[in-house]
Amino acid sequence: MAKFGKRTRAAREAFAGKEDITVEEAVALVKANATAKFDETVEISLNLGVDPRHADQMVRGVVGLPNGTGKDVRVAVFARGPKAEEAQAAGADIVGAEDLMEAIQGGKIDFDRCIATPDMMPVVGRLGKILGPRNLMPNPKVGTVTMDVADAVKAAKGGEVQFKAEKAGVVHAGVGKASFDEAKLVENVRAFVDAVSKAKPSGAKGAYLKKVSLSSSMGPGVSVDVTSATGN
Repeated sequence: MAKFGKRTRAAREAFAGKEDITVEEAVALVKANATAKFDETVEISLNLGVDPRHADQMVRGVVGLPNGTGKDVRVAVFARGPKAEEAQAAGADIVGAEDLMEAIQGGKIDFDRCIATPDMMPVVGRLGKILGPRNLMPNPKVGTVTMDVADAVKAAKGGEVQFKAEKAGVVHAGVGKASFDEAKLVENVRAFVDAVSKAKPSGAKGAYLKKVSLSSSMGPGVSVDVTSATGN
């Protein structure tokens, strides 16, 4: 049987017997037990009643968290000329074209979000097998293929979060840091759940939001009452 450290045992005991609690209770519990030596990320996981293998059941979208993520997001932009200058002025960390493509092909991926102008997509398209599995491929549906590169960079830096359902119909993301005020985390959680709810695909049948869970980077998870998570 696995042996757990003192901190892990204490957290597991604190979470024991608690399930389907309110968002407020879950946030307070997760914050109280986020005792690692760094500022842990508060993570949300949603089990959805979809099968993403079917095109009409894919869940994908983007949401601007009202209180940001607390994370320093590094942004790469594929652009040329004035648009490249625009991206740099807006605070992009990496801006390039073929040179950026070659760096990525060489294994250098030191960014969290990738944005491209439409004319750069033939270049970016060659990176599908690298960026796709990492959920970094620019996509017009989530605003990362755009001529408004300055706005896209500012949104990415300001707390915008992308989400996409994985094979088992699970969506997960970071919704803030354990150091955030409880009220701000609650607001972020409900904003994220609301965005996923609004992204319900046409092919989804039956219960859509099946389970909502919260955890910290190093802590156990707790299930949240779905009604409380949606704010209804």
